[in-house]
Amino acid sequence: MSSQVAVASLGGTITMTGSGAVSPTLGAKDLVQGLEVGEIATLATIPGASLTFATLLETFDWADKQVSQGAQGVVVIQGTDTLEETAYFFDCLWPHEEPIVVTGAMRHPGLPGADGPANLAAAVSVAAAQNSRGRGALLVLNDEIHAARWVRKTHSSLTNAFTSFPGPLGLVVEGAPQYFHPAHRLPALPRPLDAPAVPLIEATLDDDGSVLDWLNVKGAVVAAAGVGHVSAGMAEAISRAQFPVVVATRTGAGTTFRDTYGFTGSESDLIQRGVVMAGWLCPRKARVLLRLAIGAMQPIGDVFAARGGIF
Repeated sequence: MSSQVAVASLGGTITMTGSGAVSPTLGAKDLVQGLEVGEIATLATIPGASLTFATLLETFDWADKQVSQGAQGVVVIQGTDTLEETAYFFDCLWPHEEPIVVTGAMRHPGLPGADGPANLAAAVSVAAAQNSRGRGALLVLNDEIHAARWVRKTHSSLTNAFTSFPGPLGLVVEGAPQYFHPAHRLPALPRPLDAPAVPLIEATLDDDGSVLDWLNVKGAVVAAAGVGHVSAGMAEAISRAQFPVVVATRTGAGTTFRDTYGFTGSESDLIQRGVVMAGWLCPRKARVLLRLAIGAMQPIGDVFAARGGIF
């Protein structure tokens, strides 16, 4: 453990108490008792599903300040419902060698086997470790260390709900992180001045794409079938859209293609219509990246080309 690790809480299951149905009540000081940490802050006390980009930007600014003042790492506690998106949000923007680690809990403090204390202790040890430097944002739960780019919540309630393709980046063993791969990450994106609303739409059976015609937005992500396929109707709606459209695969694993299929609504057809393919990014992370790219006025095609592949 290290007194040079700053810890902020945003709420979530790890902070929830109650005699029946629970709600977030505990603050950061309640959670870190017994741990050797540095600066402590309760920045919000809300469930993960209610977090906003504005709150995350405030958290980013707080974390950035802590590292600039000497913290060797930062831990952010929040609800697991959106933890994978938050981790990727920070990973896209984090400019420091010092790690930023997100964690939470699947079981609230009133349940037998509550996992919050162990997850938080593991996250602090990861944030403090020298071998965590240069790895950007990390997600730590269940003694597993996940790269923000790959991790997904794949079960609604189990303590091992978070998984990664092709596997965790490392494990916490005897209180210290052990990594399977050397550190590698992309340069940080500029901090956006704002993060405009970007809807995520899932393409489904017999979908005419008319929902796109109703939108007044600066961008949209379509979670498409297979390797990036939509109906002919959705393809025509994409052509009519007056905003950039990013297409990701809704399958839960794998990448979008570029030039294997040639029918209307196929990946090659959509690219000809101006679509940006998300590659290996899942739809939720593609949405995070699109919001950040638009907010920072970065070229969307270049941003996704750099971050949608395997590196």
